[in-house]
Amino acid sequence: MYHKELLKGNTETLLLCLLSKEPLYGYQIVKEMARRSSGYFHFKEGTLYPALHRLEKAGLVEGRWQETRNGMPRRYYYITAKGQKVLSERMEEWRQFSTAVNRVMLPELG
Repeated sequence: MYHKELLKGNTETLLLCLLSKEPLYGYQIVKEMARRSSGYFHFKEGTLYPALHRLEKAGLVEGRWQETRNGMPRRYYYITAKGQKVLSERMEEWRQFSTAVNRVMLPELG
C-alpha cells in the first residue's frame, strides 16, 4: 500500500500540525487524525508513540502529565516554539512539493 510509505515520511509533520491547534493526549491524537482525514489515517500505538518520542527528543514537542476530572493522569503533548518553527518550514516545503507534483500529474491545473 502506497499511502503507508507516504505516511511514514509525513507522520511527524502531521502530528506537529495537530498539536499546533491544541495539546492532545494519545487517544485524542488517533481520533482527531482519523476525523480530519475522513478515516484515511489510522494511527496505531506502534506508530504514534515512537513518533511522539522522536519529536520530544528533538525538542519539537513536550509531554506533560495532567490529572483528568476523574483523577486519571494523561500525558498531553504540547508543541514547542522550536516545533512551531519546524512546522512552518515543513509546511512551506510541502506547499512547494505538492505544487510541483500537481504540475506534473495534473497539468490542467497548472
